[in-house]
Amino acid sequence: MSDYSSESEAVAEPVSESPPAPVKKKREGKKMTEKQKADLTKHMAKMKKDGMSASEMKSHRMKVMSRMRKDPKITARKAHASLSK
Repeated sequence: MSDYSSESEAVAEPVSESPPAPVKKKREGKKMTEKQKADLTKHMAKMKKDGMSASEMKSHRMKVMSRMRKDPKITARKAHASLSK
């Protein structure tokens, strides 16, 4: 005869959980200055005029913005030149 009562089951001891480790951000986001935004807009207008496709422009804009955010002193022209190398 098998007994399936709760008395025959092993009582699980409560496991003390340690608090989760704080999540560390990969990097802090930096905002572009108004001058950088205007410079980038002007640069992208020139790229559109020169015949860059929409998908190429989006990719190029993201790459240039990334460079400009890393170094606030860099211009769109310098960022473009570093990408073209």
